[in-house]
Amino acid sequence: MKRYMVAAVVGLAVAALIVYSYLGVSPPVTYDVIIENGIVYDGSGGQAREVDIGIVGDRIQTIGDLSAAPAVNVIDAGGKAVTPGFINVLSWATESLLVDGKGESDIRQGVTTEVFGEGWSMGPVSATMKQTMLERQGDLKFDVPWTSLGDYLMHLETKGVSPNVASFVGATTVRIHTLGYEDRHASTAELSRMQELVAEAMEEGALGVGSSLIYAPASYANTEELIALMQTASEYGGMYISHMRSEGDRFEEAVDELIAIARESDAPAEIYHLKAAGTENWPKMERVIDKIEAARAEGLHISADMYTYTAGATGLDAMMPPWVQEGGYEAWAERLKDPIIRERLIVEIATPQDWENLYLAAGGPDKLLLIGFKNEALKPLTGKSLAEVAAMRGKGPIETALDLVIEDGSRVGTAYFIMSEDNIRKKISQPWMSFGSDAGALAPQPPFTLSGAHPRAYGNFARVYAKYVREDGVLSLSEAVRKMTSLPAENLKLRNRGHLKEGYFADIVIFDPETIQDHSTFDDPHQYSTGVNDVIINGIQVLKDGAHTGAKPGRALRGPGWLGWKETAAAQ
Repeated sequence: MKRYMVAAVVGLAVAALIVYSYLGVSPPVTYDVIIENGIVYDGSGGQAREVDIGIVGDRIQTIGDLSAAPAVNVIDAGGKAVTPGFINVLSWATESLLVDGKGESDIRQGVTTEVFGEGWSMGPVSATMKQTMLERQGDLKFDVPWTSLGDYLMHLETKGVSPNVASFVGATTVRIHTLGYEDRHASTAELSRMQELVAEAMEEGALGVGSSLIYAPASYANTEELIALMQTASEYGGMYISHMRSEGDRFEEAVDELIAIARESDAPAEIYHLKAAGTENWPKMERVIDKIEAARAEGLHISADMYTYTAGATGLDAMMPPWVQEGGYEAWAERLKDPIIRERLIVEIATPQDWENLYLAAGGPDKLLLIGFKNEALKPLTGKSLAEVAAMRGKGPIETALDLVIEDGSRVGTAYFIMSEDNIRKKISQPWMSFGSDAGALAPQPPFTLSGAHPRAYGNFARVYAKYVREDGVLSLSEAVRKMTSLPAENLKLRNRGHLKEGYFADIVIFDPETIQDHSTFDDPHQYSTGVNDVIINGIQVLKDGAHTGAKPGRALRGPGWLGWKETAAAQ
């Protein structure tokens, strides 16, 4: 399509302005970007339409027929899908973006916003916590010049990142800040201090409180502590979001706890990566969905997110009891060296207990894939199962796991194959389900390739469209877009994001529904997805014809309690 371009003769433009002034009419809007010839899915879940989108600055100025409008840059979408940018509700790009701000494994899938805070957040951190963060670093090296969560988010924005970033404040983080790694309930004074930290984070823009309750020291918190933290966050409009206390044998009870926290704190709540872990627990998914539906019918705002694989990824700590991990890694590793404790652990880990044990949930050591080592001497074991490594060493698998934690100086990144494909389909079809990768934003180059990765880091969002929309027909394209855009934006209360509407921020993705495809596998994880052609974030093109432009226009997005909202309103 031929159109008038702004870079045309300056003299003609000046002359045109004189004519418009003489006639007493306004000149036509000059757009920074026009997207034409695309099929627009606006994020509402409704019918797509062929319409142009005009961007001025960082906002969508016009949606309509712009065939005669002037523009600096015109993107011909060529019949491809044009959608709002995708929101990664559970991102662990907290460190990867510090090392490489481009976030390509997600950008190339259309992700424009990364949301952090699954139990641990990057602030508030004490001097001791900062030192621990520096000492515990693996392949990714970075400084820690910030203290508060708000400072961290601004550090990312100032440093330069391609995607937008937002975060919950971690319940684990405020607990460590106040109590350290002790296995006990907080005193009244300590709980009050934790609430103060939550209030400060909410005023800095936190979205709410995130918990991760199967891990020590998070597991030491009782329900009353979590309710108290959320009552504070609720005063600022915050949300509770949780990796629940159990996804296995006490799955239903854990959902009951989350719903109770939402009810008692009068706040919305979301379940991180909803799953039924372990073959015996797979039938519970139907009952859990019924519980969520009943709570929603009661008037509670309960939602969930998920990733699209039958394997989860965490660490070997997820197969060990909380008591052995009290005091942090150093104390944990020392206990693992004690022969008496090792004998006790070999029995406890192999026997059902009252704590979440992913070793048993997976069904054995052959279902545990080792994907993340810090120790150079252990990196050749990457991609092998725990059973394979145990056989290589001539030891039992549990004893081998204990040894690996000691030798690596870390919890050791591990994938557990614990879920059913039928349940994945069942979850995807729920109207309150959105998506999170539960992974960093990586690239197929060092330092990221020094370790393995879960395929979800490179393929979680593309896989929804390739497998569950195009191949299996579990979702319509329009509904899949809604679940990645307006649904999470509304749940998280992200202002003017998640829809293609005039006046909204220009976070936009152009992709081909017929070719979008994930390629990452457990055997060869560091592979980009394909099929996303263009990505615009805050009006700036970050991906052009499938290649990263190097642009880093990402911003820190703030929650409803941010003091800046009040300051902005007062200034108007």
